[in-house]
Amino acid sequence: MSQIVLRQARVFDGWSAELIDGCDVRVVDGVIAEMSPTRLAVTGEVETVDAKGKVLMPGLIDAHVHVYAASVNLMKVVRWPTTYLAHFAARFLEENLRRGFTSIRDMGGGDVGLAHALRDGLVTGPRLFYGGRIISQTGGHGDMRPGDGEFSVFDSCACACHADTLAVVADGVDAVRRAVREELRRGAAHIKIMGSGGVASPTDPLDRCQYSDEEIAAAVEEAERMGKYVAAHCHPTEAVRRCVALGVRSIEHATLVDDATARFMAEKGAFAVPTMATIFALLDQGEALGLPAVSLEKLRVVGDQALESLAILKRAGVRMGFGTDLLGAQHTRQLSEFELRARVLEPLEILRSACAINAELIGQEGRLGCVRPGALADLLLLDGDPLTDPSVLSGAGDKIVGVMLGGRWVKRTF
Repeated sequence: MSQIVLRQARVFDGWSAELIDGCDVRVVDGVIAEMSPTRLAVTGEVETVDAKGKVLMPGLIDAHVHVYAASVNLMKVVRWPTTYLAHFAARFLEENLRRGFTSIRDMGGGDVGLAHALRDGLVTGPRLFYGGRIISQTGGHGDMRPGDGEFSVFDSCACACHADTLAVVADGVDAVRRAVREELRRGAAHIKIMGSGGVASPTDPLDRCQYSDEEIAAAVEEAERMGKYVAAHCHPTEAVRRCVALGVRSIEHATLVDDATARFMAEKGAFAVPTMATIFALLDQGEALGLPAVSLEKLRVVGDQALESLAILKRAGVRMGFGTDLLGAQHTRQLSEFELRARVLEPLEILRSACAINAELIGQEGRLGCVRPGALADLLLLDGDPLTDPSVLSGAGDKIVGVMLGGRWVKRTF
Protein backbone atom coordinates (compact mmCIF):
# COMPACT_ATOMS: atom_id res chain seq x y z
CA MET A 1 0.00 0.00 0.00
CA SER A 2 1.38 3.41 -0.99
CA GLN A 3 0.41 6.43 1.07
CA ILE A 4 1.04 10.17 0.74
CA VAL A 5 -0.10 12.88 3.14
CA LEU A 6 -0.19 16.47 1.87
CA ARG A 7 -0.14 18.90 4.76
CA GLN A 8 -1.35 22.47 5.14
CA ALA A 9 -2.73 22.93 1.65
CA ARG A 10 -5.29 25.49 0.55
CA VAL A 11 -7.77 23.34 -1.34
CA PHE A 12 -9.92 24.23 -4.33
CA ASP A 13 -12.28 21.27 -4.51
CA GLY A 14 -13.30 21.73 -8.17
CA TRP A 15 -16.50 23.69 -7.52
CA SER A 16 -16.60 25.76 -4.33
CA ALA A 17 -16.15 29.52 -4.42
CA GLU A 18 -13.74 29.56 -1.48
CA LEU A 19 -10.56 27.68 -0.68
CA ILE A 20 -10.38 25.32 2.28
CA ASP A 21 -7.44 26.62 4.29
CA GLY A 22 -4.96 24.50 6.25
CA CYS A 23 -6.21 21.19 4.92
CA ASP A 24 -4.45 17.82 5.17
CA VAL A 25 -5.16 15.30 2.39
CA ARG A 26 -4.34 11.59 2.55
CA VAL A 27 -3.82 9.64 -0.69
CA VAL A 28 -3.84 5.85 -0.52
CA ASP A 29 -3.07 3.71 -3.59
CA GLY A 30 -3.88 6.53 -5.98
CA VAL A 31 -7.19 7.54 -4.39
CA ILE A 32 -8.03 10.40 -2.04
CA ALA A 33 -8.83 8.59 1.20
CA GLU A 34 -9.26 11.40 3.69
CA MET A 35 -9.35 15.20 4.07
CA SER A 36 -9.15 17.09 7.33
CA PRO A 37 -8.81 20.67 8.60
CA THR A 38 -6.76 19.22 11.44
CA ARG A 39 -3.47 17.37 11.34
CA LEU A 40 -3.81 13.79 10.07
CA ALA A 41 -2.00 11.04 11.92
CA VAL A 42 0.87 9.31 10.14
CA THR A 43 2.00 5.75 10.85
CA GLY A 44 4.19 3.37 8.89
CA GLU A 45 5.81 4.23 5.58
CA VAL A 46 4.16 7.43 4.46
CA GLU A 47 5.46 10.16 2.16
CA THR A 48 4.67 13.45 3.88
CA VAL A 49 4.64 16.63 1.81
CA ASP A 50 4.35 20.07 3.37
CA ALA A 51 2.34 22.16 0.90
CA LYS A 52 3.18 25.30 2.90
CA GLY A 53 -0.06 27.02 1.94
CA LYS A 54 0.13 26.25 -1.75
CA VAL A 55 -3.17 25.68 -3.55
CA LEU A 56 -4.13 22.05 -4.08
CA MET A 57 -6.72 21.50 -6.80
CA PRO A 58 -7.98 18.81 -9.17
CA GLY A 59 -6.00 18.00 -12.28
CA LEU A 60 -7.35 19.95 -15.26
CA ILE A 61 -9.47 18.33 -17.96
CA ASP A 62 -9.25 19.48 -21.58
CA ALA A 63 -12.43 18.31 -23.29
CA HIS A 64 -11.41 19.10 -26.85
CA VAL A 65 -8.02 18.00 -28.16
CA HIS A 66 -6.72 16.18 -31.23
CA VAL A 67 -3.74 14.04 -30.26
CA TYR A 68 -2.75 13.31 -33.87
CA ALA A 69 -3.26 16.83 -35.30
CA ALA A 70 0.44 17.46 -35.93
CA SER A 71 -0.07 20.58 -38.08
CA VAL A 72 -2.57 23.40 -38.49
CA ASN A 73 -2.97 22.18 -42.09
CA LEU A 74 -5.14 19.09 -41.58
CA MET A 75 -5.24 18.45 -45.33
CA LYS A 76 -1.55 17.51 -44.96
CA VAL A 77 -1.90 15.69 -41.64
CA VAL A 78 -4.29 13.07 -43.02
CA ARG A 79 -1.64 12.09 -45.59
CA TRP A 80 1.29 11.83 -43.17
CA PRO A 81 2.54 8.43 -41.98
CA THR A 82 0.91 7.18 -38.78
CA THR A 83 4.38 6.56 -37.36
CA TYR A 84 5.10 10.29 -37.46
CA LEU A 85 1.72 11.13 -35.96
CA ALA A 86 2.31 8.66 -33.13
CA HIS A 87 5.58 10.37 -32.22
CA PHE A 88 3.87 13.76 -32.28
CA ALA A 89 1.11 12.37 -30.05
CA ALA A 90 3.64 11.07 -27.52
CA ARG A 91 5.19 14.52 -27.11
CA PHE A 92 1.76 16.19 -27.11
CA LEU A 93 0.54 13.92 -24.31
CA GLU A 94 3.59 14.37 -22.11
CA GLU A 95 3.49 18.16 -22.41
CA ASN A 96 -0.26 18.22 -21.71
CA LEU A 97 0.43 16.44 -18.45
CA ARG A 98 3.22 18.79 -17.41
CA ARG A 99 0.89 21.74 -18.02
CA GLY A 100 -1.53 20.25 -15.48
CA PHE A 101 -3.99 18.46 -17.75
CA THR A 102 -4.39 15.05 -16.15
CA SER A 103 -7.32 14.05 -18.36
CA ILE A 104 -8.12 14.85 -21.98
CA ARG A 105 -11.03 14.10 -24.30
CA ASP A 106 -9.86 13.50 -27.84
CA MET A 107 -12.37 14.74 -30.42
CA GLY A 108 -11.08 13.07 -33.55
CA GLY A 109 -8.29 10.60 -34.15
CA GLY A 110 -7.43 9.25 -30.70
CA ASP A 111 -7.68 5.48 -30.67
CA VAL A 112 -7.29 2.25 -28.77
CA GLY A 113 -3.63 1.87 -29.71
CA LEU A 114 -2.66 5.11 -28.03
CA ALA A 115 -4.87 4.31 -25.04
CA HIS A 116 -3.10 0.98 -24.59
CA ALA A 117 0.32 2.62 -24.97
CA LEU A 118 -0.59 4.95 -22.11
CA ARG A 119 -1.95 2.07 -20.04
CA ASP A 120 1.21 0.02 -20.52
CA GLY A 121 3.59 2.89 -19.82
CA LEU A 122 5.04 3.06 -23.33
CA VAL A 123 4.24 6.76 -23.39
CA THR A 124 3.59 9.24 -20.60
CA GLY A 125 0.44 11.32 -20.58
CA PRO A 126 -2.97 12.11 -19.13
CA ARG A 127 -5.98 9.84 -18.90
CA LEU A 128 -7.33 9.58 -22.44
CA PHE A 129 -11.04 9.56 -23.28
CA TYR A 130 -11.10 9.05 -27.03
CA GLY A 131 -13.88 9.11 -29.58
CA GLY A 132 -12.08 7.40 -32.44
CA ARG A 133 -12.53 8.83 -35.89
CA ILE A 134 -14.97 11.66 -36.52
CA ILE A 135 -18.09 10.76 -38.53
CA SER A 136 -18.49 13.19 -41.46
CA GLN A 137 -20.61 13.45 -44.56
CA THR A 138 -18.96 13.66 -47.97
CA GLY A 139 -17.70 17.21 -48.39
CA GLY A 140 -18.22 17.83 -44.67
CA HIS A 141 -15.89 19.23 -42.08
CA GLY A 142 -14.19 15.86 -41.62
CA ASP A 143 -13.56 15.38 -45.34
CA MET A 144 -10.11 16.86 -45.94
CA ARG A 145 -9.94 16.07 -49.67
CA PRO A 146 -9.79 19.21 -51.81
CA GLY A 147 -12.60 19.74 -54.28
CA ASP A 148 -10.37 20.15 -57.32
CA GLY A 149 -9.55 16.45 -57.60
CA GLU A 150 -5.83 17.00 -57.02
CA PHE A 151 -5.65 14.16 -54.53
CA SER A 152 -8.39 11.91 -55.89
CA VAL A 153 -5.86 9.07 -55.86
CA PHE A 154 -6.55 8.84 -52.15
CA ASP A 155 -10.15 7.79 -52.75
CA SER A 156 -10.39 4.08 -52.09
CA CYS A 157 -12.93 3.33 -54.79
CA ALA A 158 -15.01 4.91 -57.52
CA CYS A 159 -17.81 5.75 -55.09
CA ALA A 160 -15.30 7.89 -53.10
CA CYS A 161 -15.62 5.96 -49.84
CA HIS A 162 -12.97 7.48 -47.64
CA ALA A 163 -11.38 7.25 -44.20
CA ASP A 164 -8.16 8.60 -42.74
CA THR A 165 -6.49 9.04 -39.37
CA LEU A 166 -8.94 11.69 -38.18
CA ALA A 167 -12.28 10.91 -39.81
CA VAL A 168 -14.44 8.48 -41.72
CA VAL A 169 -16.89 9.63 -44.39
CA ALA A 170 -20.34 8.07 -44.08
CA ASP A 171 -23.45 9.04 -46.06
CA GLY A 172 -26.97 7.83 -45.40
CA VAL A 173 -28.56 6.41 -42.26
CA ASP A 174 -27.21 2.88 -42.68
CA ALA A 175 -23.66 4.07 -43.34
CA VAL A 176 -23.76 6.38 -40.33
CA ARG A 177 -25.01 3.55 -38.12
CA ARG A 178 -22.23 1.29 -39.35
CA ALA A 179 -19.56 3.97 -38.82
CA VAL A 180 -20.75 4.71 -35.28
CA ARG A 181 -20.85 1.02 -34.41
CA GLU A 182 -17.32 0.58 -35.73
CA GLU A 183 -15.88 3.36 -33.56
CA LEU A 184 -17.75 2.02 -30.53
CA ARG A 185 -16.35 -1.44 -31.29
CA ARG A 186 -12.89 0.13 -31.09
CA GLY A 187 -13.61 1.40 -27.59
CA ALA A 188 -14.75 4.97 -28.24
CA ALA A 189 -15.97 6.74 -25.09
CA HIS A 190 -18.15 9.02 -27.22
CA ILE A 191 -18.94 9.70 -30.86
CA LYS A 192 -18.26 12.92 -32.70
CA ILE A 193 -20.16 14.00 -35.79
CA MET A 194 -19.87 17.09 -37.93
CA GLY A 195 -23.00 19.20 -37.58
CA SER A 196 -21.81 22.17 -39.63
CA GLY A 197 -19.03 23.50 -41.77
CA GLY A 198 -15.71 24.37 -40.19
CA VAL A 199 -12.51 26.34 -40.54
CA ALA A 200 -9.94 23.65 -41.38
CA SER A 201 -11.88 21.79 -44.07
CA PRO A 202 -11.49 22.88 -47.71
CA THR A 203 -14.90 22.51 -49.37
CA ASP A 204 -17.70 23.26 -46.87
CA PRO A 205 -19.25 26.67 -46.13
CA LEU A 206 -18.86 27.60 -42.47
CA ASP A 207 -22.47 28.66 -41.99
CA ARG A 208 -24.16 25.56 -43.47
CA CYS A 209 -25.63 22.63 -41.53
CA GLN A 210 -24.34 19.13 -42.25
CA TYR A 211 -26.05 15.72 -42.09
CA SER A 212 -29.78 15.18 -42.31
CA ASP A 213 -31.97 14.92 -39.23
CA GLU A 214 -32.31 11.18 -39.85
CA GLU A 215 -28.54 10.65 -39.99
CA ILE A 216 -27.93 12.62 -36.77
CA ALA A 217 -30.75 10.79 -34.99
CA ALA A 218 -29.26 7.45 -36.07
CA ALA A 219 -25.86 8.37 -34.60
CA VAL A 220 -27.49 9.42 -31.31
CA GLU A 221 -29.56 6.23 -31.16
CA GLU A 222 -26.57 3.97 -31.75
CA ALA A 223 -24.40 5.77 -29.19
CA GLU A 224 -27.08 5.83 -26.51
CA ARG A 225 -27.81 2.14 -26.99
CA MET A 226 -24.22 1.50 -25.92
CA GLY A 227 -24.39 3.92 -22.98
CA LYS A 228 -22.36 6.56 -24.84
CA TYR A 229 -23.18 10.02 -26.18
CA VAL A 230 -22.73 12.13 -29.31
CA ALA A 231 -20.78 15.38 -29.56
CA ALA A 232 -21.24 17.58 -32.61
CA HIS A 233 -19.01 20.19 -34.19
CA CYS A 234 -21.27 23.22 -34.71
CA HIS A 235 -20.57 26.86 -35.45
CA PRO A 236 -23.88 28.39 -36.74
CA THR A 237 -26.79 28.68 -34.34
CA GLU A 238 -29.10 26.67 -36.63
CA ALA A 239 -26.73 23.70 -36.47
CA VAL A 240 -26.52 23.98 -32.69
CA ARG A 241 -30.31 24.00 -32.28
CA ARG A 242 -31.05 21.05 -34.54
CA CYS A 243 -28.30 18.88 -33.05
CA VAL A 244 -29.51 19.57 -29.52
CA ALA A 245 -33.10 18.89 -30.58
CA LEU A 246 -32.00 15.53 -31.99
CA GLY A 247 -30.31 14.45 -28.76
CA VAL A 248 -26.69 15.52 -29.14
CA ARG A 249 -25.18 15.96 -25.66
CA SER A 250 -22.10 18.07 -26.32
CA ILE A 251 -21.86 20.99 -28.75
CA GLU A 252 -18.29 21.79 -29.77
CA HIS A 253 -17.46 25.46 -30.37
CA ALA A 254 -21.00 26.98 -30.62
CA THR A 255 -19.20 30.09 -31.86
CA LEU A 256 -22.13 31.69 -33.72
CA VAL A 257 -24.84 30.75 -31.21
CA ASP A 258 -27.61 33.25 -30.44
CA ASP A 259 -29.49 33.91 -27.21
CA ALA A 260 -32.61 31.92 -28.09
CA THR A 261 -30.63 28.84 -29.07
CA ALA A 262 -28.45 29.10 -25.97
CA ARG A 263 -31.60 29.12 -23.82
CA PHE A 264 -32.80 26.05 -25.71
CA MET A 265 -29.50 24.31 -24.96
CA ALA A 266 -29.89 25.07 -21.26
CA GLU A 267 -33.46 23.77 -21.25
CA LYS A 268 -32.35 20.50 -22.88
CA GLY A 269 -29.37 20.08 -20.57
CA ALA A 270 -26.81 20.11 -23.38
CA PHE A 271 -23.17 21.04 -22.78
CA ALA A 272 -21.19 23.56 -24.82
CA VAL A 273 -17.43 23.29 -25.21
CA PRO A 274 -16.14 26.62 -26.56
CA THR A 275 -12.56 26.63 -27.82
CA MET A 276 -11.08 30.13 -27.65
CA ALA A 277 -7.43 29.06 -27.60
CA THR A 278 -7.34 27.66 -31.12
CA ILE A 279 -9.27 30.57 -32.64
CA PHE A 280 -6.92 33.21 -31.28
CA ALA A 281 -3.81 31.13 -31.87
CA LEU A 282 -4.73 30.66 -35.53
CA LEU A 283 -5.61 34.34 -35.94
CA ASP A 284 -2.15 35.09 -34.60
CA GLN A 285 -0.03 32.45 -36.36
CA GLY A 286 -2.22 30.49 -38.74
CA GLU A 287 -1.00 32.04 -41.98
CA ALA A 288 2.66 31.71 -41.00
CA LEU A 289 2.16 28.06 -40.05
CA GLY A 290 0.54 27.14 -43.35
CA LEU A 291 -3.20 27.39 -42.72
CA PRO A 292 -4.77 27.44 -46.22
CA ALA A 293 -6.22 30.70 -47.51
CA VAL A 294 -9.77 29.32 -47.62
CA SER A 295 -9.46 28.44 -43.93
CA LEU A 296 -8.08 31.85 -43.00
CA GLU A 297 -11.12 33.48 -44.58
CA LYS A 298 -13.50 31.33 -42.56
CA LEU A 299 -11.45 31.83 -39.40
CA ARG A 300 -12.07 35.57 -39.43
CA VAL A 301 -15.83 34.96 -39.28
CA VAL A 302 -15.69 32.91 -36.08
CA GLY A 303 -13.00 35.17 -34.64
CA ASP A 304 -15.33 38.16 -34.73
CA GLN A 305 -17.96 36.36 -32.61
CA ALA A 306 -15.88 34.08 -30.40
CA LEU A 307 -15.79 35.95 -27.10
CA GLU A 308 -19.39 37.12 -27.45
CA SER A 309 -20.49 33.48 -27.64
CA LEU A 310 -19.13 32.98 -24.11
CA ALA A 311 -21.30 35.83 -22.84
CA ILE A 312 -24.36 34.42 -24.62
CA LEU A 313 -23.86 30.93 -23.19
CA LYS A 314 -23.26 32.35 -19.71
CA ARG A 315 -26.45 34.45 -19.77
CA ALA A 316 -28.48 31.40 -20.76
CA GLY A 317 -27.01 29.21 -18.02
CA VAL A 318 -25.53 26.62 -20.39
CA ARG A 319 -23.06 24.22 -18.78
CA MET A 320 -19.78 25.17 -20.42
CA GLY A 321 -16.95 22.68 -20.62
CA PHE A 322 -13.32 23.64 -21.15
CA GLY A 323 -11.62 22.81 -24.46
CA THR A 324 -8.74 24.16 -26.53
CA ASP A 325 -8.72 22.35 -29.93
CA LEU A 326 -5.14 23.48 -30.62
CA LEU A 327 -3.38 22.09 -33.69
CA GLY A 328 0.25 21.26 -34.33
CA ALA A 329 2.89 23.25 -32.48
CA GLN A 330 0.23 25.58 -31.12
CA HIS A 331 -0.63 23.06 -28.38
CA THR A 332 1.91 24.95 -26.25
CA ARG A 333 -0.78 27.65 -25.90
CA GLN A 334 -3.11 25.27 -24.05
CA LEU A 335 -3.28 27.33 -20.86
CA SER A 336 -4.14 30.48 -22.83
CA GLU A 337 -7.76 29.29 -22.71
CA PHE A 338 -7.89 30.54 -19.11
CA GLU A 339 -6.69 34.03 -19.98
CA LEU A 340 -8.97 34.33 -23.01
CA ARG A 341 -12.07 33.23 -21.15
CA ALA A 342 -11.19 35.60 -18.30
CA ARG A 343 -12.05 38.49 -20.64
CA VAL A 344 -15.70 37.44 -20.25
CA LEU A 345 -16.00 34.93 -17.40
CA GLU A 346 -15.06 34.93 -13.73
CA PRO A 347 -12.10 32.77 -12.67
CA LEU A 348 -14.38 30.45 -10.68
CA GLU A 349 -16.55 29.81 -13.75
CA ILE A 350 -13.49 28.86 -15.82
CA LEU A 351 -12.08 26.59 -13.12
CA ARG A 352 -15.43 24.82 -12.75
CA SER A 353 -15.45 24.25 -16.51
CA ALA A 354 -12.01 22.65 -16.47
CA CYS A 355 -12.78 20.56 -13.39
CA ALA A 356 -16.26 19.59 -12.19
CA ILE A 357 -18.24 20.39 -15.35
CA ASN A 358 -15.85 18.56 -17.66
CA ALA A 359 -15.86 15.58 -15.29
CA GLU A 360 -19.65 15.45 -15.55
CA LEU A 361 -19.46 15.79 -19.33
CA ILE A 362 -17.16 12.78 -19.71
CA GLY A 363 -19.10 10.68 -17.20
CA GLN A 364 -16.47 10.87 -14.43
CA GLU A 365 -18.30 12.99 -11.88
CA GLY A 366 -16.97 12.31 -8.38
CA ARG A 367 -13.89 10.50 -9.74
CA LEU A 368 -12.16 13.29 -11.65
CA GLY A 369 -12.30 17.07 -11.53
CA CYS A 370 -12.71 17.20 -7.76
CA VAL A 371 -10.82 16.94 -4.48
CA ARG A 372 -12.90 14.74 -2.22
CA PRO A 373 -12.65 11.32 -0.58
CA GLY A 374 -13.10 8.57 -3.16
CA ALA A 375 -11.84 10.65 -6.09
CA LEU A 376 -8.78 9.63 -8.05
CA ALA A 377 -5.67 11.44 -6.87
CA ASP A 378 -5.11 13.50 -10.00
CA LEU A 379 -3.95 16.69 -8.32
CA LEU A 380 -2.09 19.95 -8.88
CA LEU A 381 -0.11 22.13 -6.50
CA LEU A 382 -0.03 25.80 -7.49
CA ASP A 383 2.18 28.64 -6.41
CA GLY A 384 -0.69 31.15 -6.33
CA ASP A 385 -4.47 31.37 -6.11
CA PRO A 386 -6.29 30.77 -9.44
CA LEU A 387 -9.58 32.01 -7.93
CA THR A 388 -8.22 35.53 -7.72
CA ASP A 389 -5.45 35.49 -10.34
CA PRO A 390 -6.09 33.64 -13.65
CA SER A 391 -2.44 34.15 -14.64
CA VAL A 392 -1.49 31.42 -12.16
CA LEU A 393 -2.65 29.04 -14.91
CA SER A 394 -0.90 30.54 -17.90
CA GLY A 395 2.09 30.23 -20.20
CA ALA A 396 3.97 26.95 -19.87
CA GLY A 397 2.50 26.26 -16.44
CA ASP A 398 5.51 27.49 -14.47
CA LYS A 399 3.36 28.18 -11.41
CA ILE A 400 2.10 24.61 -11.45
CA VAL A 401 4.78 23.26 -9.14
CA GLY A 402 3.35 19.79 -8.68
CA VAL A 403 1.35 17.41 -10.87
CA MET A 404 0.11 14.10 -9.49
CA LEU A 405 -1.54 11.43 -11.62
CA GLY A 406 -3.15 8.52 -9.80
CA GLY A 407 -1.20 9.28 -6.64
CA ARG A 408 2.18 9.45 -8.40
CA TRP A 409 4.17 12.63 -8.91
CA VAL A 410 4.83 13.29 -12.60
CA LYS A 411 6.04 16.84 -12.02
CA ARG A 412 7.48 18.26 -8.81
CA THR A 413 9.47 21.48 -8.75
CA PHE A 414 8.79 22.63 -5.16
